[in-house]
Amino acid sequence: MSDPILFEINDNIALITLNRPGKLNALNYALIEHLMAALDTIETDDGVRAVILTGAGERAFSAGADIHEFSGSVRQGRDTAIRDFVRRGQAMTARLEAFRKPVIAAVNGLTFGGGCEITEAVHLAIASERARFAKPEIALGMPPTFGGTQRLPRLAGRKRALELLLTGDPFPPQQALAIGLVNMVVPHDELLPAARQLANRIIRHSPRAVGSIITAVTRGLNMAIAEGLQVESEQFAALVPSHDLGEGINAWLERRPPLYRGG
Repeated sequence: MSDPILFEINDNIALITLNRPGKLNALNYALIEHLMAALDTIETDDGVRAVILTGAGERAFSAGADIHEFSGSVRQGRDTAIRDFVRRGQAMTARLEAFRKPVIAAVNGLTFGGGCEITEAVHLAIASERARFAKPEIALGMPPTFGGTQRLPRLAGRKRALELLLTGDPFPPQQALAIGLVNMVVPHDELLPAARQLANRIIRHSPRAVGSIITAVTRGLNMAIAEGLQVESEQFAALVPSHDLGEGINAWLERRPPLYRGG
């Protein structure tokens, strides 16, 4: 059997590919576990500064959860379904959302259900003009369970999100761009180069500052503004004694490029 994900590192960027093209890269439990293990490896590797996540094949980023597998958990009852399916999926999207290195989805095709929830959770996303999105869980008689009822309204607004969640209708990448689900739409052949270009625009900066910004934004979105400002202050305070802040300031004063350390 093929590995459920493919994983390679080049020029400080890790490329993770969801690798079940015959199943439209559906998210079975093994794929989720392998993805989480890859993130564990990347997190402690100072040679990796950014992550690009995409799907294998020409048809799909991910068509969502593996219905054949999770239906077995549902048949075993509520506790099993929550433990094996919901908690596993929510842990995956929460891990992607809170990851201290930028994660960019390169959305190359169908992005339904759990695939859309991954796109909602990651920090940035670029869509191919061939991408198609949908929140089809309602057609199965259920809500999204990997965070879709919470993250999509925060991105798109309540009414626009509810229309997508309650109808299950597919929508094109231009609509995904308009509602804030993706950052840009590019020709299909330019998808991975565009994702790498965006990653390189980020990793030229201090890795510690990048991580601090991601943490402050991710945590602050779920707080009142006063609490969020405290998180922002804490993230800055942690950088005050660091090499990166001192180097960034000195480089600016001396009109030269900064020399940041890894990790």
